[in-house]
Amino acid sequence: MKFYNREQELNTLNDIYKQCRDSYGKITVLTGRRRIGKTLLAKKYAEDKDHLYLFTSKKAEKLICDEFLIEYEDFINEKHIGKIDRFSELFELLLIVGTKKEYVLIIDEFQEFKNINKSTFSEIQKLWDKYKFKTHVHIIFIGSIYSLMTEIFQNEKEPLYGRADRIFYIKPFKPNTIKEILEDYDSYTEENLFYNFLITGGVPRYQELLYENGNFTKENIINQIFQRDSFFIEEGRSLLIQEFGKEYGIYFSILELISSGKTSRSEIEAILEKSVGGYLERLENEYDVVVKVKPIGVKKDSRNQKYTIKDNFIRFWFRFIYKNMTIIQNERFEYIKQLIERDISTYAGPILEKLFIEIMNNSPKYGLIGTYWERGNLNEIDIVAIDDLLQEIYFAEVKLNKDKIKMNKLKEKTEKIHKKYTGYNAIYEGLSITDIDRKIKENNITKP
Repeated sequence: MKFYNREQELNTLNDIYKQCRDSYGKITVLTGRRRIGKTLLAKKYAEDKDHLYLFTSKKAEKLICDEFLIEYEDFINEKHIGKIDRFSELFELLLIVGTKKEYVLIIDEFQEFKNINKSTFSEIQKLWDKYKFKTHVHIIFIGSIYSLMTEIFQNEKEPLYGRADRIFYIKPFKPNTIKEILEDYDSYTEENLFYNFLITGGVPRYQELLYENGNFTKENIINQIFQRDSFFIEEGRSLLIQEFGKEYGIYFSILELISSGKTSRSEIEAILEKSVGGYLERLENEYDVVVKVKPIGVKKDSRNQKYTIKDNFIRFWFRFIYKNMTIIQNERFEYIKQLIERDISTYAGPILEKLFIEIMNNSPKYGLIGTYWERGNLNEIDIVAIDDLLQEIYFAEVKLNKDKIKMNKLKEKTEKIHKKYTGYNAIYEGLSITDIDRKIKENNITKP
């Protein structure tokens, strides 16, 4: 699959490289969930520059140094005299190389040094402070465990706090990019885009795996996921178990409940018979897996809130894979497919709302875009968008079946929130899968 979507990041990285060349060294951090394309982005950026790529394996520091030393010697085209037992010793040599020429140094899975030798971070900090204004190296630290990378570079108690000149959080492909990819494979339909978004969330590696096998439709994607030795079956566990550590069981239980529609803290606690406030807070702020959603227009301290899983694939994995793992391990795949066929329409509704909100978020219009409901889940409105410049308020009802949209009922549900925006012109719309292409064009999305 060709390289898609990251023009803005590439342009920024190239600007940073010019600064390294013209002034002094810079540190960039690339983070984001696994399979999102961080390494591919870094290598794409560095491909036309002198660069050195180092991957941090889970092994003893001495063995890592032996491996990295071979790459270093090949990069400078000469043998190193003497032993290197600590990564910091090699890091200093790499900074010295940068005093003679500009180049890009990529260190992948950098967070692994927390387990290998935590003192590496303070040693790097001292060396960077010593050489930063002498070297012209652009260092890119890549890490896929979000909580650790945040701790290393954004916790003021950590030695590398404040040393990164730029931190990129790499996100999945947006709907217009999924459309572009499907068009390149002559497989674009609005339905194919929607179900790809619903299941993969736009994660590049999942796109690649599906398209390599020619799977573009909902049925074909589900067939690829639910088969013996499928990459996807253990994917959710491998993504999150390192993040959560020993307490992964309680986190997995919470995420399974949220994926099944139990989105309030009280609902989750009633089922688990356990206080989960601290777990929800860490899932949101430390692990970046869930997000707290409040109705548009409510006060900041309002307790009227729900939790949702940010990543579409993780949400799908907990709802249909983790929840049915025993059946899957018994290889009863046809039965699982029947369960999905039964439940997918109910599950898909909120994802279709999310898709339209993402499309609208790319528009220069609207300051706030979200959803609305009143206590007791009364008067739920799927999409509400506020344009304070034009003094417009937009309301949308979203249904998989457009025939079920009732505009009169939508207008009735908007009365209370519309009163909060006195003088704002109200716009009402019904949206379904068949409106995806129109909304992408309407919102003037021409670039990712």
